[in-house]
Amino acid sequence: MRLGEVERLRGELSEFVGDVFASVPRRDQRRWGECYLRGLMLDGRRKSIQPMAERLPDGNMQALQQFVNQSPWDPLPVRRRIAQRLCETITPEVWVIDDVSFPKCGTASVGVARQYCGALGKRANCQVAVSVHAATDTASCPLDWQLYLPREWTDEPDRCRKAGVPQGTEHREKWRLALGLLDVLAEWGLKAPVVVADAGYGVSTPFRLALDARGLAYVLALTGKEVAHPEHAEPHRPDYGGLGPPTLPRYRTPPRALSQHAAQVTADMLAEVTWRQGSKGRMTSRFAVLTVRPAGKQSLAAAQEAGGGHYRWDGVLPAYTMLVEWPAGQDAPTGYWISNLPATTPIVELVRWAKMRWRIEHDYRELKHGLGLDHFEGRTWHGWHHHVTLVTAAQAFLTLRRLDPKAHTPA
Repeated sequence: MRLGEVERLRGELSEFVGDVFASVPRRDQRRWGECYLRGLMLDGRRKSIQPMAERLPDGNMQALQQFVNQSPWDPLPVRRRIAQRLCETITPEVWVIDDVSFPKCGTASVGVARQYCGALGKRANCQVAVSVHAATDTASCPLDWQLYLPREWTDEPDRCRKAGVPQGTEHREKWRLALGLLDVLAEWGLKAPVVVADAGYGVSTPFRLALDARGLAYVLALTGKEVAHPEHAEPHRPDYGGLGPPTLPRYRTPPRALSQHAAQVTADMLAEVTWRQGSKGRMTSRFAVLTVRPAGKQSLAAAQEAGGGHYRWDGVLPAYTMLVEWPAGQDAPTGYWISNLPATTPIVELVRWAKMRWRIEHDYRELKHGLGLDHFEGRTWHGWHHHVTLVTAAQAFLTLRRLDPKAHTPA
């Protein structure tokens, strides 16, 4: 947005900042928060503090640096109010869990390590963050964030201390961070309609079971390599002779990869589904719904634990809904999803939810290219979380304006 356009929005922006930054105690802090948001929305190739301060009529690099990097204001209440406002306005159909990477030079920035970098498509020096987004086909916005700390960081307390990482912060896998974010959002009084995530999360049996335990519905992508028994498979229970503990039931046939189950789909089982209107026309493909019983060591251990004891489990693995995409003209399926929703759920709904992850790519493009999500040059834990909170606030403000029929938001 040009400077004149941003200046014309200052009244509305001040009202928005007064609401979502109400938890920030000092008036001058809220003023610099509003200034930072204008800097993020203003046209400019770089959205780090120095160039933003130079572009803003009231910009002050030292004051903005202090507000973002040193000021002790808590970003969580700000994100809570943003999440509440966005969920009230857009009525999300799904919550999408994803992670995003930020290529970095050097080793001092908090959380930076050599790891897989999605932005580059390879292993590289970067930071990684996990996020939860509320989404519909027409609007979306991040609700909460958490920076991922590799073991290289948590195994070095002095390094964490220098970067301002809260004492006692431990290494947690990305799926555990995602569960933590969902728990925080639940504490804020928000509930996920349907949880959606890519195969990086879907392949984790503990993650899926944790969603089950929380009573959350989900549609999660898989790779097709995961193994399962067919729905009708039943374990065999050997006769108990009375000597020693009873023998546990066993499936007599080995589980098969989901891709093998899907290969048995016949033409009459496939339904053509259109899930949205794309820029090049309707997005349509063929899908089938199956019911399977996921196997593997993790699934077996979880089923035994859920059964209440090693010898009380009846041996039957729980059944889940499997969605398969098999486009016309393809020799094999191209997509797999697992869901704890019943197989009677309309296939159109399952497909729409599974495919709604595209909105997050839209979010990341706007957050990165338009609002400078990955332009932060600070190195500390608090600075990073302050910056992503401010970027989230800027996108939320623009999203609310786009959804307001009375407002005109410049392109």
